[in-house]
Amino acid sequence: MIKTIGQIRTEYQAAQIQMLPDFIEAYKNDSRAGVQKLAAQAEKKLRDFEQERRRIYNLTEYERQYSGCAYICGIDEAGRGPLAGPVAAGAVILPKDCEILYINDSKKLSAKMREKLYDTIMEKALTAAVGIVSPQRIDEINILQASYEAMREAINKLDLVPDILLNDAVTIPSVPIRQIPIIKGDAKSISIAAASILAKVTRDRMMDEYDRIYPEYGFASHKGYGTKAHIEAVRRFGPCEIHRKTFLASILDA
Repeated sequence: MIKTIGQIRTEYQAAQIQMLPDFIEAYKNDSRAGVQKLAAQAEKKLRDFEQERRRIYNLTEYERQYSGCAYICGIDEAGRGPLAGPVAAGAVILPKDCEILYINDSKKLSAKMREKLYDTIMEKALTAAVGIVSPQRIDEINILQASYEAMREAINKLDLVPDILLNDAVTIPSVPIRQIPIIKGDAKSISIAAASILAKVTRDRMMDEYDRIYPEYGFASHKGYGTKAHIEAVRRFGPCEIHRKTFLASILDA
């Protein structure tokens, strides 16, 4: 019995990626235009998948370079630039040859994709942690030192001791572990990209909570960054408890 195009479409929609070669082989010679369209869609989906796998392989260049180390830890921060809220740092040790498709620099991902990848990273990581430093502490020691403090906290919270740290562009003071600073590391290392996602998602969730406490500032939408609406709210209502006072001098004096 010849399958209808509707039946074949249902079959395609249900097919997992590893089933697509058999799907393509089964229907590539079907003369019906609708079936040919489905076969072409399957071929594109398979090509896109293989391209993504190659991109992820390239993203493990540094992990392969330092594969002699048992525990390779990626480090990155989120929230250095905002006017409000904490700075967060992620630390992640992934298993050797870990493949997490679609992982990338957190800034290049949608919020929905970051949330999805957060769960995958937490599921697959050998150990992972996030360090948080408050806006009050940022005002006290400055944002750079606060970022370092958040990174040290994240490292210390790990269940395993890293043999090497892959850092996004920085060398963290007072850490007795070998460090490799990588410029734009969150786009070059899967471990750093994973850390950037954990830090970003954790901080964004905190800012969503702060939005419920201080709804007049709109933290859920801008996450504390200096948008026009945020600056106008600061000028109208003054700073709240989570504002970084050292970041607001030019705004409040204007």
